[in-house]
Amino acid sequence: MAQNALVRFLKKCRPYTILKGLRYLRHYGVKEFFVRLQERIEPEEVPYGPWYEQHRATEETLEKQRKKKWNSPVLISLAVPAYRTPERFLREMLDSLAAQTYPHWELCVANASPGDERMAAVLAEYAGRKELAGKIRVRNLEENLGISENTNAAFAMASGAYVGLLDHDDLLAPDALYEVALRIQEGADLIYTDEDKVTADGQEHYQPHFKPDFNLDLLRSNNYICHFLVVKKQLIEKAGGFRKEFDGAQDHDFIFRCCEQAEKIAHVPRVLYHWRTHQASTADNPASKLYAYEAGVRAVEEHLARTGTKGTVSQTKDYGFYDVRYPVQGEPLVSIIIPNKDQAETLEQCLRSIREKSTYRNIEILIVENNSVEEQTFACYRKLEQEEKIRILNWKEGFNFSAINNFAVREARGEYLLFLNNDIEVITPSWIEELLGNCQRPEVGAVGGKLYYPDGTIQHAGIIVGLGGIAGHAFLNMPGSRSGYLHKASIQMDYSAVTAACMMIKRSVFEQIHGFEEKLTVAFNDVDLCLRVCQAGYLVVYNPHVEMYHYESKSRGAEDSKEKVRRFQNEIEFMRTRWIDLLKKGDPYYNENLTLSKWNYSLRAK
Repeated sequence: MAQNALVRFLKKCRPYTILKGLRYLRHYGVKEFFVRLQERIEPEEVPYGPWYEQHRATEETLEKQRKKKWNSPVLISLAVPAYRTPERFLREMLDSLAAQTYPHWELCVANASPGDERMAAVLAEYAGRKELAGKIRVRNLEENLGISENTNAAFAMASGAYVGLLDHDDLLAPDALYEVALRIQEGADLIYTDEDKVTADGQEHYQPHFKPDFNLDLLRSNNYICHFLVVKKQLIEKAGGFRKEFDGAQDHDFIFRCCEQAEKIAHVPRVLYHWRTHQASTADNPASKLYAYEAGVRAVEEHLARTGTKGTVSQTKDYGFYDVRYPVQGEPLVSIIIPNKDQAETLEQCLRSIREKSTYRNIEILIVENNSVEEQTFACYRKLEQEEKIRILNWKEGFNFSAINNFAVREARGEYLLFLNNDIEVITPSWIEELLGNCQRPEVGAVGGKLYYPDGTIQHAGIIVGLGGIAGHAFLNMPGSRSGYLHKASIQMDYSAVTAACMMIKRSVFEQIHGFEEKLTVAFNDVDLCLRVCQAGYLVVYNPHVEMYHYESKSRGAEDSKEKVRRFQNEIEFMRTRWIDLLKKGDPYYNENLTLSKWNYSLRAK
């Protein structure tokens, strides 16, 4: 199958794309190369090309935007560092600005190739157009100073209160500045939009990047903000412009410094920037600028240093994606809480994996017995009670996941609480350290891991609110060898929720939000808990380095009785009522253009 996929891929490849594929083959190795190849060439469930045409602003919408009367309109300066720009690309970039429905803009071009007479002539032609009078300003640099210094020269020309970054060969959608201006009026000082790629001939739009709202851990893993970025000029001056020592990742470094200082960051969930691809562009050929990824590591490292965060940064195998490992501070006690009813063999397997694989030792394990009936279970308990780090607690009432865990927390001694299902089997020896290093960060409330079914497919890689109705697991049933949409199954990022089948939370945060909601006896209690963690101002982090097998609630049984079905419907209604505003608005860590009926980040069909 993989060989057939490769043949189909090669048939439609251009020569430089084949060379790029060979570079990737050497980089990834045969097995991982074919995994990524299949991800790239699988047919889209909702083809992006037609979807884009259906969702771009109509001429009627654009005309309405042109007629809008703006109160105290803000001037937006577009900073463009230009160097040997092909005439066609330059004209198309300028045409995309001329088509903007928001009229209050200026273009600031720092021309680093003043000897290029054709470029100068094209810029002069557009500057001389009546409809563009006074909008285009050009500064001819004496020499090419590199991307950072060329951009800083364009920044220095800007007279607008806000400055947008535009590459010399890329394109803006006609409503880009209009949508940005709306967010400026709402008080945002940093705005970014969704984006896609467009072929050199401008005929095909592909590989859309639908982004979440601001996501700190995702930004540390990848410069997901990228294009289109507009920043308040005062914020640029405060944060500082581009730094040439970060050339190749200068925008990542710049975005970090701006986000660290920003008071309000806004995301526009519309594809408003088109990143042109051609043989030399980073958009189509990441391997063309390998030095950029080393600069990216340093950008993340300096961001961590500025924010007083200890962490070790490394590149992943995927170009432009990074991994931050947070060291454990001290050796705090971690209380592992495991509810259990019968299933002695399952429990013993879970505990055996903790004993044999865990490298963190300062733990206590609280097993909460809940109405077991099998003698084998009690024999298991008698044996376990002989172990110094294990305590057996008795919950004599009916099954209520929330109440059971709240009860156990009152008996726990640890500063950090680690909720664990009895049907979990540890894969990662450093799993506790991975969870704890993240959870000790002051801005983090809870951390979850990556769980697999026994067949190696993904059971949990973060939870998306609204998915499947109330909430659902991202990448459910996807082969574990795959990394998912823009590698999101395999990088650290923030989510609205993670599963309590394996979740660590600060005890102080747990107590602050009054623990699990006991009205949610079985379903959605972890989602509700995490949403209240977020509501209290903390992050919920997904860490894919914490890997576990999950045998999926064996001891609870199926929802196969009228009583259970009724209870489940009541819990759905409880969640719908409590979180109705969030469900209507949409998960801030997802994107409204993506489906809520499937688990794979595919496009939402409309």
